[in-house]
Order: sequence, then structure tokens, then C-alpha cells
Amino acid sequence: MKVAGLNLDIIWKKKTENFAHIESELLNVEADLFLLPEMFSTGFCMDASEVSDRNNESLEFLKKISKEKNAAFCGSAPVEQNGNFYNRMYFVKPDGEISFYDKRHLFSFSGEDKVYTPGKERVIVEYKGIRFLLQVCYDLRFPVFARNNDDYDAILYVANWPEKRVGAWEHLLKARAIENLSFVFGLNRIGTDGNDLLYQESSHCFFGDGKEISQKQGNLVFAELYLEELKDFRKHFQFLNDRDSFSIEF
Repeated sequence: MKVAGLNLDIIWKKKTENFAHIESELLNVEADLFLLPEMFSTGFCMDASEVSDRNNESLEFLKKISKEKNAAFCGSAPVEQNGNFYNRMYFVKPDGEISFYDKRHLFSFSGEDKVYTPGKERVIVEYKGIRFLLQVCYDLRFPVFARNNDDYDAILYVANWPEKRVGAWEHLLKARAIENLSFVFGLNRIGTDGNDLLYQESSHCFFGDGKEISQKQGNLVFAELYLEELKDFRKHFQFLNDRDSFSIEF
């Protein structure tokens, strides 16, 4: 499976401009799955009442572009539902099937936990034979939540992870791949947001042994996920058989 991530310089609070920017960047790009950053339509914004989707704006855009490109799309957006705000990660398939994951670990350092409501479910989506665990940014710091119970093959992280802490981002992505014997694709944004935070290009895809398997071309990051290769690796190194058993309370 070919995965393409867009290192997007998100325009602050400008949904339609971001939608147009994404379409322009991906105009002649082909992939089976496209990744967009966390809050790709607005930037990582705490003004939830102002920027959150009330009419599925971001979702409708994903459905439209997914159908046009005959590929799956995944990224997160701020959403209002039943009076609550969520940092919602969508996975949209070209046939119109929709799955979503609401970010579980809210970034208290920025006050996200005071504005948005945490998700209560761990979500895995299967597409073209590969099982994807959906995760958003700060989730990366919590390995228990992402522990592989033989129920997924790849983790997708979409993020707004600032340059000043990018070392942690890159080390933790590799760690999640190694400890879970899985593909890990971490897509970060680039540019500067409305809070003057700088984001450097730092998107990566790792194999289950921690080896980088992504290639970069302009603002795009590509990776080929070969499931049989991962299965052979897991068969040879059966480390998951020795994992601890536990349950997670929400």
C-alpha cells in the first residue's frame, strides 16, 4: 500500500483556503491513502466555539476529495457535537465509508483539556487488508494506550508538534514502531501557527524494527507498506507474545 502524507502549512482559521491548498498540493499525486495533519482545516486552535465544524465542513471535504482521487483520506478537525467539542480524526474511504476517532489524550499544557472533550474509544480501521490504529499528536506520549494486542498492523499519528519539542516526537515515533512491531507513520504540520509556534518538517514512517522507510519529495512524504514483510518480521521476532496483559479504564 502506498501512503502519502502532506506536510501542510495550515492557514490559521481559514477552512476554505486550507481545503483549496490541499487540493492544489495533491492535484497530480497518486496514493492509496493520504494523511493530513491534526486540525488540518484550522490549525491547532483553542477557540473551539469559533472554528469547530457544525455542518461537517471538514468531513464533507474529505469525502469529496477521497471520491475524486479514489483513495482513503485521514486527518483530524475540530468538531462540535451535542454541545461538546472534539478533536476528531476521520478515516474516509473512497466508497464513502467513514470511521472516526476522538483524541483521547488532550494536551493540558495548551489548555486543550479545558476546551475539548476526550474520546472514550480506541479505534482501529481496516483498509486494503491493513489494520490501522488511529492516534492524534499528544497520544504519542502514552504507550499503554497504543499497545499492540495483535489487533493492528500500523499506527497513524497526525500532529501539530512544535519545533522546540520535535526531538521527542521523532524518538517516540520510532519507539512506538519498535515496541509494537508495527508500521508507524507520523505526519506533522509545517510553518507557523496563530500562536507564533514554529513547526519544522519532521514527518516519518518507520518499520517494526525502527528503520525509516519513508521518502520525501517537496511537501510530501511517501511510504510503501508491505504487509507480508511485516508478517514475516513478526513471525521471526515474536516479542509480542511476551507482552504484559492489562486493561484500560476510560
